[in-house]
Amino acid sequence: MTRDGVNDSPALTRADVGVAMGRTGNEAAKEASDMVLFDDNFATIAAAVREGRGVYDNLKKFVLFMLPTNGGEALVVIAAILFQLTLPLTPAQVLWINLATVSTLGLALAFEPTETSVMRRPPRPPTESLLSGFFVWRVALVSVLMMSGALGLFLWELESGTTVEAARTIAVDAIVITEMFYLINSRHIKASILNREGLFGNRYVLGAITACIVLQVLFAYAPFMQAIFGSSRLTPTEWVKVLGVGLAVFFVAEGENG
Repeated sequence: MTRDGVNDSPALTRADVGVAMGRTGNEAAKEASDMVLFDDNFATIAAAVREGRGVYDNLKKFVLFMLPTNGGEALVVIAAILFQLTLPLTPAQVLWINLATVSTLGLALAFEPTETSVMRRPPRPPTESLLSGFFVWRVALVSVLMMSGALGLFLWELESGTTVEAARTIAVDAIVITEMFYLINSRHIKASILNREGLFGNRYVLGAITACIVLQVLFAYAPFMQAIFGSSRLTPTEWVKVLGVGLAVFFVAEGENG
C-alpha cells in the first residue's frame, strides 16, 4: 500500500508492506510505513520488487544446492556404517569435499542474475515456508542419487580389485563432479537449463566449475595431496565412470526442472 497523508498511518501500519512518499509524504506516514520512496516514483517500487525477488530466488537456489549435496555426502558414510562396509570417505576427504565445493561452487549462486520471468509470477504468501514440498522432494532425490552413484562406484571398484585408495578417490570425485553438474541444475528452480542462457548465462558458475576441476585434478595427481588425503591417480576409464554418475544426476534433476 502506498500513501502520503497523516490519516493514512493506520492503513500503512496494517499493510503487508506500507510505502510512504519521501518528498511529499507526511512525517507520520513515513514513521508508520515499512519503506519510504525517496524519489516519489512508482517505477522504483517495481524495480525494488524485482530486485527483492531476485535476491530471494538466489537464496532459495543456494539452499536447494547445499542441502542435497551435503545430504549426499552424509548418506554415503551413513549407508557404509549401517551395512558394515569399508568407509568410502575418510574424515580428511569429507573435509576436502566441503572445502573444495563450498569455497568455489557454493558461492557462485550469489551472483546469479535475476530471471526474466520473475515479475510475471504472482506474489507469494507472506507465510510461505522456504522449504516447500518440492524442496524436500528435491533434497531427498538428489541426496539419494548422489549417495547411490558414489557408493555404487566405490563398491564396484573394490569388487574389480581396485585398491581402497583408488576406490575412495573415485568416490570423492563422483561426489564433487555430481555437485558441479547439479550446480548448473540449481540455476533455475522450476525451468529447464538446457539452453544457452541456462548453461552459460552465469560466468561465475563457469569459473567456479573450472576452479573446482583444477582442485580435483590436484587432489588426484599431486603427490602432496595424495600424501595428505590418501588419494591416488585415476585412469581415463575411471574418469568416464565418474562423469557418467554426474551426468545421470544432471538429467534426472533436469527432468524435475522441466
